[in-house]
Amino acid sequence: MAKVAFIGMGVMGYPMAGHLKVKGGHDVTVYNRTVAKAEAWVKQFDGKFAPTPAAAAEGADFVFTCVGNDDDLRSVTIGHDGVLSGMKAGAILIDNTTASAEVARELHAAAKEKGVDFIDAPVSGGQAGAENGVLTVMCGGDEAVFEKAKPVIDAYARMVGLMGSAGAGQLTKMINQICIAGIVQGLAEGIHFGKQAGLDIEKVVDVISKGAAGSWQMENRHKTMNVGKYDFGFAVDWMRKDLDIVLSEARRNKAKLPLTALVDQFYGDVQALGGNRWDTSSLLARLERK
Repeated sequence: MAKVAFIGMGVMGYPMAGHLKVKGGHDVTVYNRTVAKAEAWVKQFDGKFAPTPAAAAEGADFVFTCVGNDDDLRSVTIGHDGVLSGMKAGAILIDNTTASAEVARELHAAAKEKGVDFIDAPVSGGQAGAENGVLTVMCGGDEAVFEKAKPVIDAYARMVGLMGSAGAGQLTKMINQICIAGIVQGLAEGIHFGKQAGLDIEKVVDVISKGAAGSWQMENRHKTMNVGKYDFGFAVDWMRKDLDIVLSEARRNKAKLPLTALVDQFYGDVQALGGNRWDTSSLLARLERK
């Protein structure tokens, strides 16, 4: 059992911290800007909460963060009462936020100055993956630090991999989002085409999902897409945030991402339809608008 702090009780962080407490058996203290969420977590999981990130991190062996964006991450780590001001030397800071590779490298350097280790560890699997403890975790950092952290991360993951040095986890998550964007757009167009052709979408997917066209998105989203329901996971607003990170990095490293840039624009169209909180499969709604 380790002493653990978890910063950020959102739809991902709340269940992830729960798995660290229940499945991992760790002593967990949480922090959240909205105190009611932290109090609810404490009541459900019999843990503890602290009034600041620094207080939550005090004495912890591992500190996890899972917040909204680069600025939120800086606020809870290097900002006033951030975790780095409370962490002990030799502790490990593990960031599960989907953020830029730049901020990951920045925090890696800031942690080293404090005698603390850092791993950028963005996750894939959405809210359901967090709730079921089966997330995929893409890590960047030093190998020896990763080996210490992996058994703790395993509490909420089914796959944990070290992708390279600091920032490599975030870069891998960017690739994940690039691939998802293209797959979902292709699935949306396929379903739309099938409807226009008068085919039974359930029968079509039952056949093609067993072949080369099959994907997680097809298997898990085609039914809800077919009936126009889009409240089953990762929101369009968050996908656009992630794709903005991807496209910014592509401008820096000169990668050519024409399809990703186009799908990002399509998600902008979905937002204009009022679909900010719809899940990412709502690309079909754009094609079906009158």
